[in-house]
Amino acid sequence: MYFGAQISLYPMTDNFVGVIMSALGALDPYREQLRIETDDLSTLLVGPPEAVIPAMRDMFVAAAKTGVHCTLSATISRGCPGEPHDSRCDSPQLDGPLAPLAERQAHALQAVLQAPDLACEIAAQFSLYVMGTDDHMDEIYGCIDFLKQSGVLDRPKNFCTRLGGDAGAVLAALEAAICSFGPPQGHVTIDLTASANSPTPR
Repeated sequence: MYFGAQISLYPMTDNFVGVIMSALGALDPYREQLRIETDDLSTLLVGPPEAVIPAMRDMFVAAAKTGVHCTLSATISRGCPGEPHDSRCDSPQLDGPLAPLAERQAHALQAVLQAPDLACEIAAQFSLYVMGTDDHMDEIYGCIDFLKQSGVLDRPKNFCTRLGGDAGAVLAALEAAICSFGPPQGHVTIDLTASANSPTPR
């Protein structure tokens, strides 16, 4: 299994370099669990989902808590057949046979309810892609039904779903979405855009 995310952070401030460099420091606690590579376009995080998603979350929250408007763009992928197996990505979330949909939805909902409150409100939109299965729409609709109960669903949009709420709950919902829907060893991806401190609602 291969699990990872390519993430890019965009602070809307003259001090964007300072905000980005400071936010990258939030990845330090995860460096033993993850392979982390940063270049001029993005930062790659490779490892188990229970480390990749919180690392991405903490990096974004660190930038958001500066108070500037910032956005995060991310592609999250698991099980890509074009990537080699990496044992650091092994996770109990992606082991075993595919459980019944209702059981997976209940587990996903519990994960959101147990998410930490980070005192950081964000908005996000994402698209879930379940690859290589004839029942991919059943899995996507199953994810949407879970989100309706999660407390972070804002509304459906063209080609994506909008979420909103505390960063802890929103990112827990995204982790559940990519881990709980689609075969455990299957190829699943998420296309994500998140925003904090946008002047638009004000």
